[in-house]
Formats: sequence, C-alpha cells, structure tokens
Amino acid sequence: MNQTIHNLLTEQLASWETARNNYAALSGVRVKELNVNGIPYKVQFNPARIVSSGAKVDAKSIQARKCFLCPANLPSVQKGISFGGHYHILVNPFPIFPRHLTVPELAHTPQRIATRFTDMLELAEALTDYTIFYNGPKCGASAPDHAHFQAGNKGFMPIEKDWRGQTAGKIADYRKAVLWYLDDAPRATLVIESASKEDAADLFDIVYRSLDTKPEEDEPMMNVLAMYEADRWVVFVFPREKHRPACYTAEGEANLLSSPASVDLGGVFITPVEKDFLKITAEDVAQILSEVCLSATDFHKIRQRIREKM
Repeated sequence: MNQTIHNLLTEQLASWETARNNYAALSGVRVKELNVNGIPYKVQFNPARIVSSGAKVDAKSIQARKCFLCPANLPSVQKGISFGGHYHILVNPFPIFPRHLTVPELAHTPQRIATRFTDMLELAEALTDYTIFYNGPKCGASAPDHAHFQAGNKGFMPIEKDWRGQTAGKIADYRKAVLWYLDDAPRATLVIESASKEDAADLFDIVYRSLDTKPEEDEPMMNVLAMYEADRWVVFVFPREKHRPACYTAEGEANLLSSPASVDLGGVFITPVEKDFLKITAEDVAQILSEVCLSATDFHKIRQRIREKM
C-alpha cells in the first residue's frame, strides 16, 4: 500500500499545479524549536495552511459553502485510491508533511470517531509509513461536516519518538492492550498500546465513554493520532476542553492565529502568519495548550473514571 501511495503522490505532483507548488514550498518552510516545560515542540511557518487555520467552521459558514471533500466537488485533477470500500485516499494539496494525505468518507456524513476508530486502526496498519490523525469537529477539523482522517509521514511529530520518556504511569492493562498517561502538562495525553486491533478498539471505547460531552456537542472533544509499528498499534488521545484559545480572536499584539489540531498537539505548532512565527514563545505555546487541553484536575478525574469502567 505504501508504494501505491508513493505512486499517487508522484502522479499528482506531476499533474496538479496547486499541489506541486505547495509541496515545493515546503522546502522553504521555516521551523524553530521550543522547550515547553521540558517537552520538545517545533513551530512551523507555513502560509498555505491559512486555508485550514483560518477556516470558518460555524454552522452558517458550513451551510453556505460546497463541501470540498465530497467526490462531486473535488478538483478534476485530484485523483484518489479506494480504501475499505467507502473511503478515498487523496493527496492533501495544502501540506504540513512532506507526504500528506486526506482520507475522506465517500458519503457526506458528519465528522465523528466512535464508529470509525477501527477504520483508523486499519488505515494505520495499511499505511505503515504514516501516522494517521483525527481532528474532532471542534478540535481543528476544517471540514466538520464530512467524516475524514488525515495522514502524514512518520517521524515528523516529536511525540512519536519522545512519548516513552514522558510516560507518567500506567492506567490499566486491558487484555493485549495497555493504557498509559503522559507527564506532559499542560497537554493531557493518553496512550493506547496494543498488539490486538480488537483490544485497542475496546479500550478506546472505554476512554471515549469516560470523557465528558458538552451539551452542544455530539461527541467528546478530542484529537487522535494512530500508528502501527513492530506488530502493534500506538494511539495518542488528546482530550480537549476548548476549540480555540483566546489569542485566536484577540485584538492587536495579543492576536496569534493558532487553532490547535492533532499535529500541534503532536508537537508541531503550525503558524500560517509570519509575525506569529517570529513572536511565538514557549510561554505562548504553554498558554494555548492550557486553554484547549484538560486541566490537571479534570485529567485526573478522567483517569479515575476510566479505571472505574474497566
């Protein structure tokens, strides 16, 4: 499958000018490294991502535009590979990663994870060169009205290789799976490690049912990363408290266009505006994370609730 995806990328970059130009621009993307309470983060200045970071995701704006993930509305040059009988694997024309994919459901149906988590695990197993990610409808998804995953080449996000050094403790063993939590505040991170797809899915269901769903929402706020390596799945679950930090709508110097999603929580903050890239500090990242992630008190309550549901 990895070779098939490589061939798709090669073909799309040869035939699709928008994608070709944006992937070429990645070579000039600027990156700086920050230390946030002992945790490594990177900040990427990527102007093309203004499309996602600045996306209007209120109900009125969504209703007023055509869904850009529906097959009928894709650019004629955009080609896809079928997956699982009801997904399309597409090249993302506004990349963060050197290899960046979007995997939408063929049918126009809302962005929800509960019934699709096994699909996410199967994607990770099929695309072993990639980390799969899910952004909740108010957790960075620029198309909350259309179910989809994304995928980026492995090794891009610091958490992928650093998480073991941040492990704070084991919440529970669950058959062939283990649930950990990380010592990485102000981020709140749960990690499922499993040699069994079924056990990973069952454990995720317990986590899902342990999280609070806000009155106006249909699912708990979260971002999820999943990868498959050494015959096991590793899944990062980031429970969320808030969609966007106060700096997103602040006026003047306090404004910073940050709308955190899975990649940001994985350790790479995306800044589509140059002034934000130049001024953002480790303290800014910590403040943003403290606003959008669960507090230490709430994270502790969730861990207790998970244990009680085991």
